[in-house]
Amino acid sequence: MSSQVLVSRPRFDTRAVAQNGSQPPIEPETSVKENLYAGTSAGLATAGYRSAKYTTDEWFANNSALLNRAVTDRSLAERIRHESKALKAETDTGTFRIQTEGTKHLGERLQDIHRWRSELERFIERLAAETDLQTRSRRRLERALDATEIPFAIAIDNLTCRERRFGPDLVQDQVEEELLKEVELIRSIQALLKKTVDQTVNQIRLNQEVKQTLELDWSDKQQAYSLDDQCGRYNNMSTDTQQHPSSAVLQDQVSDQEAWRKFTQDNLRLAEREEAASQALRQLSERVLRDTAEDLRAQCATVNWAFTQRCMELSQAKTQLELHLTQIVEQIGAQERNISYLQQALYDKEAPLRVAQSRLHYRAIRPNMELCRDQPQLSLLGEVSELSGTASALQQQLYEARRSLSDLEESRLTLEKDIACKTNSILIDREKCMTHRTRYPTVTTLSGY
Repeated sequence: MSSQVLVSRPRFDTRAVAQNGSQPPIEPETSVKENLYAGTSAGLATAGYRSAKYTTDEWFANNSALLNRAVTDRSLAERIRHESKALKAETDTGTFRIQTEGTKHLGERLQDIHRWRSELERFIERLAAETDLQTRSRRRLERALDATEIPFAIAIDNLTCRERRFGPDLVQDQVEEELLKEVELIRSIQALLKKTVDQTVNQIRLNQEVKQTLELDWSDKQQAYSLDDQCGRYNNMSTDTQQHPSSAVLQDQVSDQEAWRKFTQDNLRLAEREEAASQALRQLSERVLRDTAEDLRAQCATVNWAFTQRCMELSQAKTQLELHLTQIVEQIGAQERNISYLQQALYDKEAPLRVAQSRLHYRAIRPNMELCRDQPQLSLLGEVSELSGTASALQQQLYEARRSLSDLEESRLTLEKDIACKTNSILIDREKCMTHRTRYPTVTTLSGY
């Protein structure tokens, strides 16, 4: 604590100079002369043209008056001398007593000032330390607020990347729901941190204002202590004292001792109140930092778990699709061979059918009675009918086989598209999103350290 005086105050000399002396009245010379010549007949000496000489009685009367006057003056002087000696002793005793009491009161006042000054120093140091802690808390809050930008960017990037999914995989699954929850959580945490930062900045300002008030009060008491200490060191042998007649007049703005004490007590109570508020705010900030960091990391773990589950589902679905695709491809090959087999079988039936039809054709031009329904004719008719039915059955089977092959090709194309969709989704979720989420800040970083 510096002893430098911050604000000067009017200087008042507490020494009271009250010197009221009384002196015996001095009789005028004319009065002495009147008394000296009282009762004489000096004026009658000239009456009736007499000579200017006094009479014997007048001489004796004048001599007696002079002697009586001398005795009276000597008695009066002796009484005044004794009274002066007694008065001097009494005034010396009173002056010493009053001066001793004044010095004692100055000492007591110095003790009071020192006690309140020490109390002010203690609270100033406490407020300075509390303000420093509050400043560190503000920096942590600001760093934590800045650290939330990374999770927010990661969540937004994940949502943007997953918008590039296509086909049936463009679904609002659990991963997307958790990502949206994460975005809302980060926004609410940022609003809370901003509000806490504003409260911290305001509390730092209040702490500094109260600290400045205490410092001004301390400076006044430091100056008053210096002045009272100087006054307490004055004594009757001091060479640097002088008369200040107007210093004994009290000014209207001078405060009493109770107001003086209440002023400092109010300042200290204000300091205690602001210190308690600052400590409560620091504890609140600590809880906010701890809870927000834990909430963010918990939500991050939930999103990561949802990504892992979704990637497992996609991988399993892709494996099943690839297995079915393999079977479909095998079935396509078998069906193509079956079609070739049916085509060959159908081709093989064309020659016997031509033979049978040619036989019937040429036997139909037999002459006259030779054109009869004999056994060969019936056999040929049955053969043509059977061959035609077989060809029709083969044609129908070939149609079914070709339609099945077309369906298999469509299934193969659908499976390949779905496999490509699953591959793209796995690439987005596993290779891009989950890789990006490895940059998620730690709890220490999110706590502002």
